[in-house]
Amino acid sequence: MTELTRLLDIGYQTAFPLINLVDAQWAHAAYMESLRLTDRSGWLTDLNAAIRERTLMQEPVHVGGVNLPHPMMLAAGLIKGDGFETEGEALQAARSGANIIPGWRSLPALIGTAEFGSFTRYPRMGNSGRVLWRHPATRSTQNRVGLRNPGAAGAAEFLSRHRTQLPDVYGINIAVSPGVDDPDEEQQHITRSVGAFTFRQVQPAWFTLNLSCPNTEDDPSGNQTGAKARDLCSAMRDAVGDTPLWVKIGPCLSETQYAALMKSFAEAGVNAVIATNTLPAPTPDGSATAGVGGQTLHQHALAAVQHLHAAKTEHDYPVDIIGCGGVMDGDTYRAFLDAGASAVQYYTATVFRSPFAAAIIHMEAQQ
Repeated sequence: MTELTRLLDIGYQTAFPLINLVDAQWAHAAYMESLRLTDRSGWLTDLNAAIRERTLMQEPVHVGGVNLPHPMMLAAGLIKGDGFETEGEALQAARSGANIIPGWRSLPALIGTAEFGSFTRYPRMGNSGRVLWRHPATRSTQNRVGLRNPGAAGAAEFLSRHRTQLPDVYGINIAVSPGVDDPDEEQQHITRSVGAFTFRQVQPAWFTLNLSCPNTEDDPSGNQTGAKARDLCSAMRDAVGDTPLWVKIGPCLSETQYAALMKSFAEAGVNAVIATNTLPAPTPDGSATAGVGGQTLHQHALAAVQHLHAAKTEHDYPVDIIGCGGVMDGDTYRAFLDAGASAVQYYTATVFRSPFAAAIIHMEAQQ
């Protein structure tokens, strides 16, 4: 098992200089199309699963009310689907048999547990123009995709038609709708998003409420105050029922604000907090702001985990912590666990360490 994982790592690192010559945005689009095709093939899915079984060692862990087969999960953002102008168009596409969420089948088979989304109440086309960058010098990525997704109803309709082929363990990430300021309307969007999945009998192992979306032009940063977070999480808790509820927050908040959030999460019945989302930063041309993930984010995310863990320990809050941000190797993985995280999520590592990043990083952490 370890030898195959090592060979996959060596092969990808040997090929990466050539991969890096390909434009990041073009490469991502090509990757999505390859996933769209792979999802259709039963034998390719079986092959993916066989590779995973030979590379990713099982290490069961109970986190946030969920029994996970492994403490590393693919973060939301990759398996989230196409954008649409209207909900009707998204529903029509799902009902026509189109694959509007590429990777839904093939990626979990290959890499293990994944979080789908983020999905918003209504579809979003996302931002136009240049939206993706790769920064090899810092092993970081940057995006301003803008929450492109088919909307909760479209995603739920699609996944419901493939219920028997969905992974045994996966999560669904619901984002607060950018541009919506009325508190009642925000909560309504959240509850109806969850309802779109439950109505269609799509039952993930957990739901995540995404409070921070820095890759949009109107990131709802005000959602990360203690009172606002408690109200939104309480509404989501009522909607998800007995399903575990996780919440995702942003980096670079104050220690006091992280403590207030942990208090609110405990009061609202949140099972786990994911720290963190990407780091807002100017795009390379300085024309906009985009979310940075990978190595550049790591220290900021690690600090957030440390602050959250301090509050959890002091008050004995029953909220697990999941590290997310720059899990690039065994050292960064262990750093999150040492800081108080019970599990981690990753994304940028799939770019710089290969789709087998979880197996490679876990192998390094054991050495």
